[in-house]
Amino acid sequence: MEGLVVKLPSFPFLSPNISSSSSSSTFRLGFRRFSASISAAVNEGFVSLGQLTRPDFPILHQEVNGSKLVYLDNAATSQKPTAVLKSLQNYYEAYNSNVHRGIHYLSAKATDEYELARKKVAAFINASDSAEIVFTRNATEAINLVAYSWGLSNLKPRDEIILTIAEHHSAIVPWQIVAQKTGAILKFVSLDENEVPDVEKLREMISTSTKLVVVHHVSNVLGSVLPIEDIVIWAHAVGAKVLVDACQSVPHMVVDVQGLDADFLVASSHKMCGPTGIGFLFGKSNLLLTMPPFLGGGEMISDVFLDHSTYAEPPSRFEAGTPAIGEAIGLGAAIDYLSGIGMQKIHDYEMELANYLYEKLCSVPNIRIYGPKPSDDIHRAALCSFNIENIHPTDIATFLDQQVA
Repeated sequence: MEGLVVKLPSFPFLSPNISSSSSSSTFRLGFRRFSASISAAVNEGFVSLGQLTRPDFPILHQEVNGSKLVYLDNAATSQKPTAVLKSLQNYYEAYNSNVHRGIHYLSAKATDEYELARKKVAAFINASDSAEIVFTRNATEAINLVAYSWGLSNLKPRDEIILTIAEHHSAIVPWQIVAQKTGAILKFVSLDENEVPDVEKLREMISTSTKLVVVHHVSNVLGSVLPIEDIVIWAHAVGAKVLVDACQSVPHMVVDVQGLDADFLVASSHKMCGPTGIGFLFGKSNLLLTMPPFLGGGEMISDVFLDHSTYAEPPSRFEAGTPAIGEAIGLGAAIDYLSGIGMQKIHDYEMELANYLYEKLCSVPNIRIYGPKPSDDIHRAALCSFNIENIHPTDIATFLDQQVA
């Protein structure tokens, strides 16, 4: 495991002096000042996955405030490997052109690479057909696409949409808007004693009135992992559809949409080592075929008359206008990079780091870690949110950012 050093800065405290020590970490609270350090030694002769891949990320070659840059904000956005940066540069330098609307060499090359990226996404999540992959600006737009295209067409007064209180705002607000327009009812699942969405309560809430279940695969705050396969079975038993927010799972573990059997699944490129400005929606073919367009314009049409238009087949029906071509190609390069390492290998390594981090953070006085404690019964993803009593989170984040090792 690559060496990791985290130093919590000194702060004035009102609590009594506390001191404790162990062979692996030291915490002292004296003279009303607090400091802590967590360190892990590199095993002699062992090269971790982190050590092997760190050179692939140019941004990590720099120092910040006199220290080697350690980036721990991947839940917000990930850094980009050289392969992705080169794919973007190559597109703009070698074959920059629009797609699906030219027969010259550059346009044909750009179109081929753009559609190849779609095929790579489909293979990465094991979709049965690349036509089930719709490119969007991000996962937020993908959710809005489902909300406006499927939701407004299929929901009616008193229909129920079930979500958990741990959903990202991007998975809540679009359905609030749709509910206001259609008269549908939003129902929320609370957390259980382990700070995980109460799956049994969710199961009890599903009824013949349920038309849609919107859930995360991995929570971006709690690190909780939901049993999507079970939720899909319960929802399908009453004829309801399931939309999965997979932004925090697709970059970190093997995701198989056919195995999950979810009706819709969304993710963002920028959280999986790809460029910003591109995401995707997976939708089952039979559903996409029945959905009206989300936006109008070029590319999403079959024929245009003065009094009406006919629409293209999916996925083109939902990709109006010039898309983010270079970004889609960059996403394809990111998938090549992740696949080259192996998603199971990435997941296993991240879980080692996550368990180590959780164990060491638990030793910090007055810390509050959100989400479930890792155990054999409760799976926790490689993501951790915490606060420290009597220290404002902005303060500790600022000092950690500005620390000098």
